[in-house]
Amino acid sequence: MRSIWKGSISFGLVSIPVKVFGATENHSVSFRQVHAADGGRIRYRKVCELDEEEVPTEEITKAFEAADGTTVPLSDEDLSALPLPTARTIEILAFVPADTVDPLQLDRSYYLGADGGGAAKPYVLLREALNRSEKVAIAKLALRGRETLAMLRVVDDALALHTMLWPDEIRPATGVAPDTEVGIRDAELDLADTLMETLGDLDPGELHDEYREAVEALVAAKLEGVEPEEARERVEAGGKVIDLMAALENSVRAAREGRGEEAGAAGGEGAAGTEGEEAEGDVRQLRSGKGAGKGAGKTAARKSTAKRGEAEEEGAGKAGKKTGGSRKSTAAKKSGSAAKDSRGRRSTSGAAKKTASAKKRDRATG
Repeated sequence: MRSIWKGSISFGLVSIPVKVFGATENHSVSFRQVHAADGGRIRYRKVCELDEEEVPTEEITKAFEAADGTTVPLSDEDLSALPLPTARTIEILAFVPADTVDPLQLDRSYYLGADGGGAAKPYVLLREALNRSEKVAIAKLALRGRETLAMLRVVDDALALHTMLWPDEIRPATGVAPDTEVGIRDAELDLADTLMETLGDLDPGELHDEYREAVEALVAAKLEGVEPEEARERVEAGGKVIDLMAALENSVRAAREGRGEEAGAAGGEGAAGTEGEEAEGDVRQLRSGKGAGKGAGKTAARKSTAKRGEAEEEGAGKAGKKTGGSRKSTAAKKSGSAAKDSRGRRSTSGAAKKTASAKKRDRATG
């Protein structure tokens, strides 16, 4: 890759010489303007409005237009001599958690490479410090004729730089959200959750520009003089949503079919849009259908486990009552037996005493 900027990262008193490389490239379709009558190219020419002559690129310079319309020419030497500390320096201002940076501020992306052998160690030091802190660096630099904010972060084993818009360049979202009161039912949120889970994870490697592929196929067909393939039926976008529940159910069904899963039971036609318990019943039926999302399966499993737990507790209670009754009966029987045994022992002891007294009287008489 060819570097587009050279400078250094100012990390406190540590200076890291770096080169800036473009991290992205544009693959979008580009068209030429032609004359419809004969196909001739339409070109833009740079013409001086004073003498109406075309001006070559090397004779064109920059100028700043003042408030009164006066233009002040500025050469590259004038701009390079500006007293800017960030003219050739990426000045780190602070280190912050990545989630504190508003994605609306991110503009363009670049890679930073170490410039020279002596830059390797401080480069790796900054990279490892960012990795260990799990933070990003906020910096300032002058790039492409303007000073801009930037965010430095680690991508794989390299440092990446994202230019950022200034806070006053972000428009507020005032007036964008609906200004009317909107009520969302739990059944609609449940079904929206099911749709989100059904869509599953995203594999970036499977994403591609279908519009560019279609244009390339159309051009190839015209070059070969054959009829291009018929376009697939378009899905109408926009319009007023009449039945939100029905639209959500149809979306879940289409997502499952697109992933090769069975649609599952989704209730009868029109049942999804009804109010109250019928709608919620359709949601429960859809979430418990075959091929439902992970969240729906977990919810059903939790309900089943709870029911089994209640049944086990109820059975344990009944068994406890039976066991308690049985224990009481056994204890009563043992107590009765012990009482009888005690009475029997006393009776035997009394009889033995009477027998011994009779024998003594017989000896005395004899």
